Amino acid sequence: MIDARVFDELAENLGKLLPPGVASMKSDFETNAKAAVQSALGNLDLVTREEFDIQAKLLQKTMQRVKDLEARIEKLEP
Repeated sequence: MIDARVFDELAENLGKLLPPGVASMKSDFETNAKAAVQSALGNLDLVTREEFDIQAKLLQKTMQRVKDLEARIEKLEP
């Protein structure tokens, strides 16, 4: 999961981009920006790092198995 501080920093940085005339709305903007980013990321179909690592290892094993089977087939072919 993404650290909540990332959202806070992003919202703060976006708030700094506001023109001086709307500084009074900075807090509301930062709150809304943070919520919008969290919502957008929440809608993405993401996997955890642990799930990714498991699938990467499984793929590596599968690729090695295919390579081994291809070598066996080549030995059997005339």
